[in-house]
Amino acid sequence: MVAPRYRSRALRRVFVKTPGGRVNVHYKKRKPSGAKCRECGTVLRGVPREIPSKLKRLAKSERRPQRPYGGCLCSRCMRKFFVQKAKEIVLKND
Repeated sequence: MVAPRYRSRALRRVFVKTPGGRVNVHYKKRKPSGAKCRECGTVLRGVPREIPSKLKRLAKSERRPQRPYGGCLCSRCMRKFFVQKAKEIVLKND
């Protein structure tokens, strides 16, 4: 019988083949949903889907893209934002 702490479906079952030819079941935590853009809500590229404890161990450059608003806005929304800012600056100078 499985130990009570492993009976929850919150843990995913990973079947691992051992060198002896047996198949063991390893219980691992499920991954969280991906980070989303704060403007349009699409899943951000370049941001790993990891639990916070594993995410903390990654280098800063591996956690998010190296661009302005990386990890907060998708590239499409970021471009729109900068075009809008540029238009505001041009209108202010006129």
